[in-house]
Amino acid sequence: MNRRKVIATLSAVAVAATMFVGCGGSSNSSSNSGASGTKLKVGLVTDQGGVNDGSFNESANRGIEQAEGELGIQKLNAIESKSVDVYEPNLKTMSSQADLTVGAGFMMQQAMDNVSKQAADKKFVVVDTEVKNPNVQSIFFKEQEGSFLAGVMAGKLTKTNKIGFVGGKEGEVINRFEAGFVAGVASVNPEAAKGLMAVSETQPGKFVTYVDSFDDQQKGVTAAKKLYQDGADIVMHAAGGVGLGVFKAAEEMGKFAIGVDSDQAVAASSKGYKDVILFSMEKKVDVAVKNVIKQVQDGNFKGGETQVLGIKEGGVGIAPTLHENVTKEAQDLTKKAEQLIKDDKIAVPGTRAELLEFQPVEIK
Repeated sequence: MNRRKVIATLSAVAVAATMFVGCGGSSNSSSNSGASGTKLKVGLVTDQGGVNDGSFNESANRGIEQAEGELGIQKLNAIESKSVDVYEPNLKTMSSQADLTVGAGFMMQQAMDNVSKQAADKKFVVVDTEVKNPNVQSIFFKEQEGSFLAGVMAGKLTKTNKIGFVGGKEGEVINRFEAGFVAGVASVNPEAAKGLMAVSETQPGKFVTYVDSFDDQQKGVTAAKKLYQDGADIVMHAAGGVGLGVFKAAEEMGKFAIGVDSDQAVAASSKGYKDVILFSMEKKVDVAVKNVIKQVQDGNFKGGETQVLGIKEGGVGIAPTLHENVTKEAQDLTKKAEQLIKDDKIAVPGTRAELLEFQPVEIK
């Protein structure tokens, strides 16, 4: 494949400007201040990927940065969590300073539950898990739907009919990425899906590797190189900072990769690998976080509620930046798949059990 880079826009897939309708509201507070009349203070506590992971945490941080510029809030320095045991103290530290604390990652569920109960006068938002406390808003994404589009595109672009997937830590969230991606490939290229297809509910396919980390880039290098050596010419990751290692392996071996969460070909921490990133599956954490901040400003914070954001809500999709090797045929087919999901004609599997029962719908 030609490795020169051209930027294109897939406007029908990446719809950010009008997403999350209804997140705003009326206000009895000033537009850029907390209850005391001072600027609203907002801070992020990351998961193990760190704020510069180029994908998930970086997207959450970007949402706060955007709110600082557009809404006039005060952005506090993010606190990075390098291990599970520091989630709770990190959340306590941030909530002692912030009016709104943003927690990133499904592994933070118990810590967020504990701290939000202790700091009942503060507001929290948590992404990728649910905490049913009145001062916490929870946000989920239908990662399987965006990943299905990525699978359709990858299935049309592979030259070897072998495609790989690198996941971070096993769990419901990353399994949704895996299941949707495999289903998308299977819908347009059954041969390429053979190595990806789950063996059972607990055992992924041969070309699916989990590395039990969101921050160890070397694990990403090792896992991706093995997949490339076994014949894969495209590897998708859903592994946070580990994905930077996947990109490094692709660069070293002259292969291609698929980004996740952010538009990784242009994201600050990953754009150095733009020549090997075919495209990214965007999970718009930044927009969701910014909208919650706006809710707090407007006196319309939806504490105790859970949002679930998929393709219909504009929460996931293919990011705008495409490599020149992404063909028009692949783009057109992906647009059609997106519309089929919007029209409820494709129910994308979100677990391996659902994947094993999935019957591909013809996309034409």
